[in-house]
Amino acid sequence: MMDLNSGFVDNKNMILSTDFYQLTMSAAYYQYNLENNLDEKDDIATFELFIRKLPHNRNYLIFAGLEQAIYYLLNARFNEKTIEFLRNKPVFKKIEVSFFNEYLPNFKFNLDAWAMKEGNFFFPNEPILRIQGPIIHAQLAETFLLNVINFQTLVASKASRIRNIAPNKVLLEFGTRRSHSPLAGVYAARASYIAGFNGTSNVIADLELGITSSGTMAHSFVQKFEGEEDSFATYYNIYDENSILLIDTYDTEKGAENSVKFGNNIRGVRIDSGDLIDHSKKVRRILDKGGSDKVLIVASSDLNEYKIKEIVDNKAPIDAFGVGTELATSSDDPTISGVYKLIEYKNEPKIKISEEKITFPGVKQVFRVYNKKEEFKEDILVLESEPNPMNSEALLEPIMRNGKMITKLPTIDEIQQFYLENIKRLPQTYKKLEQIQNFELKVSPELERLTDLLKKKYQKL
Repeated sequence: MMDLNSGFVDNKNMILSTDFYQLTMSAAYYQYNLENNLDEKDDIATFELFIRKLPHNRNYLIFAGLEQAIYYLLNARFNEKTIEFLRNKPVFKKIEVSFFNEYLPNFKFNLDAWAMKEGNFFFPNEPILRIQGPIIHAQLAETFLLNVINFQTLVASKASRIRNIAPNKVLLEFGTRRSHSPLAGVYAARASYIAGFNGTSNVIADLELGITSSGTMAHSFVQKFEGEEDSFATYYNIYDENSILLIDTYDTEKGAENSVKFGNNIRGVRIDSGDLIDHSKKVRRILDKGGSDKVLIVASSDLNEYKIKEIVDNKAPIDAFGVGTELATSSDDPTISGVYKLIEYKNEPKIKISEEKITFPGVKQVFRVYNKKEEFKEDILVLESEPNPMNSEALLEPIMRNGKMITKLPTIDEIQQFYLENIKRLPQTYKKLEQIQNFELKVSPELERLTDLLKKKYQKL
């Protein structure tokens, strides 16, 4: 039998789910400390993860992916296979053998972490995650943290827009077959659930995360039988009241007529093509007339927030939407500018001043201020040493200390509930589909002074 390489990421190799330069920097830091008789415990760095700018037509973002980020920090290890792989790389020929024989076998992330709550909304240049610890540890974590947080935040933010448009509809994530990998399919299911979706088609997300999976049937099931009625009868005989029949394989309205023989004993019918507004209105009339008035209408077919808004605005009688490709890939803007930057080293604030990519230096906190209606008013970015602004809430909370959890992370259902309550406090103007305004984060005078001071300092070098 031919040996095949799966290329899958698992607990045994996820430490190398990173960019190679993270490893070359880590080895260089180790070598430098060894040659200069420096202790890693004194080589402390602080990084912040934030988004530089909003994606197209977004007025806010929803933070997601923290649980997977923390899982990585708690469980990623080097094993014999990964160490030997690195040892044999020519680029490491000058690295002391103790790096491979002693340091890597005993490596475990020894980091402190602060984060916003998953499901919280945020804006550009606000740190959503802060990592502090030995620079090798903090540096090595960068790629994985960015990967899971960038992607899940992107999908959660897209899902939030859809939920805003259809607050009273059942929303199902159907994107696994079009997602960019099997794991991306699971993460898309998780992120969309955080932002208020009701379920997913992804079975791993159900097994591992507890997000209810559901499905109907494919056109192939209908086509297998001599007639559409035979396929419906077979399916109903097996799944009875759980049956959702796909009625558009041949003729949507005829399919609806073939479904009414089951009365209200089936759960629903699904339409997956054509003019969903027109078809759903005709199907609803057929169902109601045929004694299937309680049967739900489910719609799919390349849906996104704009199409769903048109459907809702036209009062089409669709009860549930299955949203796939457009959600799982965030197809209107499939990237997000999340970055992970050094902001302090050995208690000294650090800054990046390259063109269009300046960062705010120093360890910071984000405070959220609410108005008299308990709605969001403004966010304020301050140095951590500054006093709390009046009537405000600190958004970054401690999660880990010295590589160990110091607080219990919420369940996926608790995260969703937090999102659903919190999003009510976001003013309606930010929930519009078009980009209304770029939110300008308030920056404290003290932080502005430090930023200007360091800009002048490093521009002279």
